[in-house]
Amino acid sequence: MKPESVHGLHIVTGRTMYGMEDNRSPVLTGVLRSNGYELDRSTRRLGRLLPVPDAERKDLGALRARFDRDGYLFLPGFLDRESVLDFRRHYFATLAPSGLSLPGTDPGEGVAAPREALDPARLRTLLFKELVPGQRYEALCRDPRLVAFYRWFLGTPDLHLHRRKIIRHVGPGESGIGTATQAHYDLVYLREGSSNVVSCWIPLGDVPVDRGPLIYLEGSHRKVLAQEAAGTLKRPAASITADLPALAEEYDSRWLVTDFSAGDLMVHSAHIVHASLDNEDPAGRFRLSTDIRYQAAGEPIDRRWQNHWHDEDGL
Repeated sequence: MKPESVHGLHIVTGRTMYGMEDNRSPVLTGVLRSNGYELDRSTRRLGRLLPVPDAERKDLGALRARFDRDGYLFLPGFLDRESVLDFRRHYFATLAPSGLSLPGTDPGEGVAAPREALDPARLRTLLFKELVPGQRYEALCRDPRLVAFYRWFLGTPDLHLHRRKIIRHVGPGESGIGTATQAHYDLVYLREGSSNVVSCWIPLGDVPVDRGPLIYLEGSHRKVLAQEAAGTLKRPAASITADLPALAEEYDSRWLVTDFSAGDLMVHSAHIVHASLDNEDPAGRFRLSTDIRYQAAGEPIDRRWQNHWHDEDGL
């Protein structure tokens, strides 16, 4: 099964669920949790995250209309799968001296070692001094497919990639507040730049629902945009809540979920509310992902995001 490349988009055939326009069907089985809170699995509060249909993937007008309507574009098979998996292997091999992954296992699997084996200081040194500023990470974030897509989608040859690019590994079996990404929207952290900044979320390896993928609150960007315009948002630059079931009730909306594969790409607006599920992978593997942000270079740029990411950068 080989993808066809159009404007940097890979059209993948053979995954029959993709292209379905009905996200009301039952979603998966088992319990879904985030920060220990169990999601309501009723069709009122849970739905399927829909991919862009093949017929729209090379239609700029259709993509922009979908992005405005849904607040996101789910693009399966956008990046080369083997390149993504190679970076995953590089990531865990680089951090192996910290005791993060289980000795004797393939670094590409990202199997977590017992927590008592971890040297946190060594981990932070390797992560923030070698991996984050490293050429391989930069090359991943500037993949020619991404650059071509954003030039096409944003309608400009002059792009700006924010230097602050975040890469996260989330261990299995952790639970409770702070273990998964809490509900938030990105613009609250990017106040000093353009509101037209566009986020990418890239799973660095397969991320089925039990490994803790990103999930999106359906239609929440419209409410956030209205509140922004009215000046009624009172929350500071912080997450909204860890209680995702309560937030779905407040917004009278549904959390949209799906399994992700290495090579998939999520593109989302700065206004849509999103979070992540807990990693409950039965084989003990890490979820690895990165989120990066592109915008037109001619629009205002948040200066605070022009340094390499560090967990003590205050953002």
